[in-house]
Amino acid sequence: MSNTALIVGASGIVGSATAALLHQEGWQVAGLARHPVRQDGVAPVAGDLQDPASLARALADIAPSHVFLATWQRRPTEAEMIRINRAMIENLLEALRPKGSVRHVALVTGLKHYLGPFEAYGKGRLPQTPFREDQGRLDIENFYYAQEDAVFAAAARDGFTWSVHRPHTIIGKAVGNAMNMGTTLACYATLCRELGRPFVFPGSAVQWNGLTDMTDARLLARQLLWASTEPKAANEAFNVVNGDVFRWSWMWGRIADWFGIEAVPFDGTHRPLEPRMAQDGPAWAEIAARHGLAEPNLEKLASPWHTDADLGRPIEVVTDMSKSRRLGFTAYQPTDDAFFDLFGRLRADRLIP
Repeated sequence: MSNTALIVGASGIVGSATAALLHQEGWQVAGLARHPVRQDGVAPVAGDLQDPASLARALADIAPSHVFLATWQRRPTEAEMIRINRAMIENLLEALRPKGSVRHVALVTGLKHYLGPFEAYGKGRLPQTPFREDQGRLDIENFYYAQEDAVFAAAARDGFTWSVHRPHTIIGKAVGNAMNMGTTLACYATLCRELGRPFVFPGSAVQWNGLTDMTDARLLARQLLWASTEPKAANEAFNVVNGDVFRWSWMWGRIADWFGIEAVPFDGTHRPLEPRMAQDGPAWAEIAARHGLAEPNLEKLASPWHTDADLGRPIEVVTDMSKSRRLGFTAYQPTDDAFFDLFGRLRADRLIP
């Protein structure tokens, strides 16, 4: 039976890595977006997830066997996030319903399932770490839960299987992505080197000293493929991280070495990136002009608010991978190599000097 994929969010960090892997594996791949970008091996589909009529037209000739949901929209309040992001999934799956072609839907969420939404991130009573999939939902509204419920309801109605994937902070390449720590740190390190600034860790003492983990987008793509085709993985939620743990007190120096700068010893002071990079747009544009970079707009590359949220957490966050390991998913990716691979791709694509 042939496999055809519809990726929602195909140009993002997760979607682009998934599209590349599926294309490599011989799948037919379509990417849905309001304004699709050109990608090798991806058929562009222009449609608006908030407009059912637009989706009906866009998907009239599309009959995917597998759907990969790797997009969301940010709004000022969690209530609005819930409304918008649940409706987008409901609209999409309703538009696909008449053909009856969908066999599996994979939803990408994240560790806010355990940590809480942006409005209450890392606050209140949280599950014990390492986070495990059998830990129940927090007693608080969360757009991740609304997304899951939309998939669960459609699966029960239409008879397809599902999987939910909960990565930690994702390392991967995408321009214009709302949550991109790897590229944000690459831009920050570049600004420090080019402007002679100290490369100061922007996070909390807990993050500097405590254990943590991260998720390479390519490894996440491999888990998405595995869970979508492995019968034992059907109708399950999975954490997904690289498989190693580290302390930022070690990683910070590794990143500094890659960029040829010196890591400033952490003195216990929390110095968030967002206010310190707020006025760096003109400096980045000048660096881009001087080095012939492809993107002079710093806001399209860096998301310091998100990096601050992760590096400023007052709790240690590590993730258990036992569930998928027991079912046969054994992929592993050293996190320092994930950063270095990303930095190399950013430089090769003239996004950093």
